[in-house]
Amino acid sequence: MEIAWDDKETNFRNLEAALEKAHPETDLMILPETFSTGFPAGCDKEYVRTLAERNTQESIDRLKELAKRFNVAIAGTFIANSGGSLYNRAFFIEPSGDETFADKRHLFTMAGEDKVFSAGHDRLAVRYRGWNIAMIVCYDIRFPAWCRNRENEYDLLIAVANWPEVRVDAWNKLLFARAIENEAYVCGVDCCGTDPKGFKYDGSSMAIDFKGKEITVKGQENGLLYASLSMDKLTAFREKFPAWRDADKFFIEK
Repeated sequence: MEIAWDDKETNFRNLEAALEKAHPETDLMILPETFSTGFPAGCDKEYVRTLAERNTQESIDRLKELAKRFNVAIAGTFIANSGGSLYNRAFFIEPSGDETFADKRHLFTMAGEDKVFSAGHDRLAVRYRGWNIAMIVCYDIRFPAWCRNRENEYDLLIAVANWPEVRVDAWNKLLFARAIENEAYVCGVDCCGTDPKGFKYDGSSMAIDFKGKEITVKGQENGLLYASLSMDKLTAFREKFPAWRDADKFFIEK
């Protein structure tokens, strides 16, 4: 997805067009981090506040309408305002209208994200159409303890990002690492475009299986990537090669 920075209407219009082109059997559409506004690197907090919404405002309402109309779950993040604090908030919106939210844990200090947003304490977790799904946001992927799949608690890890081209090699390698070490599918979605600071984003996005093999298929429609995930294959591999049983026991302080 090529994000139009600070232009919600254009980004929603592009999302609707993508959903109209998507294969009718699509179960889940994953959008990049802050898909409706772009990541506000280096922006003044009060300006970012003008882009923020509550969970009950227009952006989430529009996502719910699109999820219902196209019978597809939609995942991504948006800039949220809760009680006066700002969050980079992950969402998972189901066709039924069910919604799950969690806030980005690791704030990207090199771009001043910690000066604008408050950090979250819980990783998004949802069960959808027979799959246990976890979701992390951009910088989170650099922290393997936060991504750890303890006792196979998730089958699919979603990672969404505004990860610039200048550092994209790290993003690409970390996606494979998280899939292999957690014996789970990983879907990583980055954006395209150029932000107001001049940083370019090349849209590096892929689906990776539990063995660390890329399984992405490019659709005929411009900008859409597909992957088919198999629960039977995942379960068989976990039974044949149960490295998860030997994992270290630990907990993360909140």
